[in-house]
Amino acid sequence: MDAGIKRQDFEVTEQFDGERVDKFLAGIYTEVSRTFFQKLIAEGNVCIQYKIVNKNSARVEAGDIVTVKIPDAKSVDIEPENIPLDILYEDDDLLVVNKPKGMVVHPSPGHLSGTLVNAVMYHCGSSLSGINGEIRPGIVHRIDKDTTGSIIVCKNDTAHANIAEQIKNHTVNRTYRGIVCGSITGNGLVDAPIARSPKDRKKMAVVDSSHGKRAVTHYKVLSNFKKHTYMEFKLETGRTHQIRVHMAHIHHPVLGDEMYGGSNRDYMIKGVSLEGQTLHAMTLGFVQPSTGEYIEVNAALPEYFEDLLNIL
Repeated sequence: MDAGIKRQDFEVTEQFDGERVDKFLAGIYTEVSRTFFQKLIAEGNVCIQYKIVNKNSARVEAGDIVTVKIPDAKSVDIEPENIPLDILYEDDDLLVVNKPKGMVVHPSPGHLSGTLVNAVMYHCGSSLSGINGEIRPGIVHRIDKDTTGSIIVCKNDTAHANIAEQIKNHTVNRTYRGIVCGSITGNGLVDAPIARSPKDRKKMAVVDSSHGKRAVTHYKVLSNFKKHTYMEFKLETGRTHQIRVHMAHIHHPVLGDEMYGGSNRDYMIKGVSLEGQTLHAMTLGFVQPSTGEYIEVNAALPEYFEDLLNIL
């Protein structure tokens, strides 16, 4: 690799001994696809022990140093848009945004406007990390379109790699609030692996451990109502749709989550439009990448959620 180019070095730990290099990197950057790293490998941007590798099947060994060069984000026809942002925290490395219901996090083919990325591109200009590629600058983790609440956006690649490592090591405090169908008594956890549903590729599902990734959700009951329960969820892992899938798995789907069985019909007639799952990413706690200070940010419940609690 040429001198002066930004790069990240990682030492291979015992848990990755013998792993394919593309899988190793995807394990480090948990929100980045293996396809992205396979492209970097093919372009000569990955080294093992400072020697360029060009095969995804190359294996790493414990103690190896893997070097990856992340190219600058390419320009793309995603326009910055002056969309108001509810910024809960901001410094030179990152910002935390309270995402509203209905906003998609990043663009996708055929959906290139109105997203969180469009909004932060306007707010931050060119100061966004490029690790996640041209469609997702700054995005280190995601929440669903109809889930509200806190999400971190990174302004540079060093901060992105640091926050991604914290997420991978389960040291980021991610606490959600939600209303589920049915009555739950007591606190507990769901420890059940999750993967793409074999019956419907648009959905995730609890599967056999040999086919899915470990997923752990801790839950606490905050209030019991006649037919519903107001709950707090703390993520130990962060799989796609994790809370929604786990609660449906124990037969208490999130209210309003029609994909996983939580009907919203009862409350439309009372003037509260649920528009998808009643789930809110309330708390994000993390170590600031440059200062080492612990930062904890809380997003207030949205108005519709408060109204629904009052009805219940």
